[in-house]
Amino acid sequence: MTWIPLLLADRSPALRYLVLRDLLKRKSKDEELIELKNLKDEDRLLTGLLTSQNKDGSWTEIDRAGITQGPTTRTTSFALQRLSYMGLEKHHPSIERGVNYLFSQQAPDGSWAMPSAYDGISDRRNGYTMTPLQTSIPLLGIAAAGHGEDQRAERGYDWLLEQRLEDGAWPTGKIGEVFGYQAGYRKMPHSKWGCRTNTTLALTCLAFHPKRRTSKPAQRALDLLLARETKDRKNLGYNIARLVGVEEHRGHLTYHARFDPALILDLCGRIGASKEDERVIDLIEWIENSRNEYGIWEYQPHPEASRWITFDILRSLETIDVTGDWATSEIRRKYSSYPKRRKRF
Repeated sequence: MTWIPLLLADRSPALRYLVLRDLLKRKSKDEELIELKNLKDEDRLLTGLLTSQNKDGSWTEIDRAGITQGPTTRTTSFALQRLSYMGLEKHHPSIERGVNYLFSQQAPDGSWAMPSAYDGISDRRNGYTMTPLQTSIPLLGIAAAGHGEDQRAERGYDWLLEQRLEDGAWPTGKIGEVFGYQAGYRKMPHSKWGCRTNTTLALTCLAFHPKRRTSKPAQRALDLLLARETKDRKNLGYNIARLVGVEEHRGHLTYHARFDPALILDLCGRIGASKEDERVIDLIEWIENSRNEYGIWEYQPHPEASRWITFDILRSLETIDVTGDWATSEIRRKYSSYPKRRKRF
């Protein structure tokens, strides 16, 4: 396992801590693990967030690449996702303050307010009255931080499931009772109105819930995403690159414009997809064949994120079972965002 010394040589104590805990399975009493646990709050990936949190528990910007656009609920969700990914526990003071801030912005029906704009399309002024990501983005920060079973979070999940289409996907949104437009890059196989960004965000929320992650809605949404035959090597690990601050958290409807196979692998492990599914086997084989000669998955746009992405992929691979109660129904389909149309003449 040539990756062990490479990952443990990283300057980030948070990464070294997670490698020892999650990949090498060190016990909680291990001296090196205890030392790194005490050091990880001083990690440069954490210190900026821990010191820039507002008094009300929110964040208005994320350090490094980060994001400064959009509502504070959005930025706070992204901050919570990073802190939790780096190993901060659910009762850490910064985590609890951030989660309580998000709950303070929640509407009585369980949703959160509409974002002010999506990719240049104004919200209510141009007719949009609902989009699932208005709730899935703040809810994801709460669930990733370990508070998904809070009763207030459960109301958010209930609202999100009410917006689900009959085919199991989530739409772009609604203008009154009319479904909004989904661009070609967001279309999903086997779903007329399904939006990949909204479906991926909603599914990720479900994947972080201890009980809902194996529910029928979660399995159905993953089934739809696995039907898309897309393997973009340059995007492998893009979601983790955002979490560690080398890629920007930009876009509303375009947030998942790039299809990240490593994110799909992570969702497979969390939701319970097994190697009995040929699509899962093919995804695993393709990812494993993408390693370099040192056992590392190099993130081509920003190689400095490669060790984090390698850790994440290795952890995801360990969660995929050989067998399970996973049932698939959708055949794979070659995907093109904007396929060429046959000429009439």
